[in-house]
Amino acid sequence: MMDWTDRNCRAFHRVLTRRSLLYTEMVTSGAVLHGPRERLLGYDPSEHPVALQLGGSEPADLAACAKIAEDLGYDEINLNVGCPSDRVQSGRFGACLMREPELVADCMAAMKAAVATPVTVKCRIGVDDQDPGEALFRLVDLSARAGVTTFVVHARKAWLQGLSPKENRDIPPLDYPLVYRLKRERPDLTIVLNGGVASLDEAVAHLDHVDGVMLGRAAYHEPGILGSVDSRVFGEGEVVDPFEAVERYRPYMAGRLAAGAHLAGMTRHMLGLFHGRPGARSWRRILTVEGSKAGAGLEVVDAALAAVAEAAARKAA
Repeated sequence: MMDWTDRNCRAFHRVLTRRSLLYTEMVTSGAVLHGPRERLLGYDPSEHPVALQLGGSEPADLAACAKIAEDLGYDEINLNVGCPSDRVQSGRFGACLMREPELVADCMAAMKAAVATPVTVKCRIGVDDQDPGEALFRLVDLSARAGVTTFVVHARKAWLQGLSPKENRDIPPLDYPLVYRLKRERPDLTIVLNGGVASLDEAVAHLDHVDGVMLGRAAYHEPGILGSVDSRVFGEGEVVDPFEAVERYRPYMAGRLAAGAHLAGMTRHMLGLFHGRPGARSWRRILTVEGSKAGAGLEVVDAALAAVAEAAARKAA
């Protein structure tokens, strides 16, 4: 989720769930090798376990990136074979690689040979006119022969011509049964389902058929659902309510502010925290308007929390 799951977002999500694996934004191999590494790959130690997601199609470059990621302490290195954007296609990575499963396998073999850290694939079930039952299984089988054991499968095709990335999230039909079948027929592989999962209830239901579920936009727009993941999915700890989540995130925000970061870069990921609760609109307004002002500090977060608390008290009265 490029431009969304940056280090501030991940640090915030981590205060809601200790057990969930967090993923970075997709970073291209060229950016890793030649770009500002600290800005692109830096992360807070609290984020563990955290996976770096790469975009690329040159085995040697991806192997070099994997070694850099391992040296930085990432817990997993994931190759994106699912993003449908035009920019990604022009760079010969993302979903267009579904048409080149042999190349994907070569990339994964090179990465696996370079590091001891687990390397994984995130893919679609196919692109354009491909038969998903053939395209998905061929890509998985070839990469499995290269030593990959974990696959995150977005359960819909990507249409690379004629549909925007946004349309690609809705128009091709989801095919969860195909992903379930992949797990049944490849039981030794770890299969994680992705795509269209809108709630924790849905995620838990999918876990009857697959090994894991990746939440994307649902977790971003309504991050409060992550507060129940550890207790409900992993059977550990208590539910983290939104007020507690803000308190847990406060030391991180304070540290980043002291280092010169802008408050809005952190609070933009918190806007949906009180979704569906009294005061949610005031929370969003205060963080958006006041948090974007020069010199904004934690007093803005305190004011937003006070507005939520006041709204909740009015409703309870």
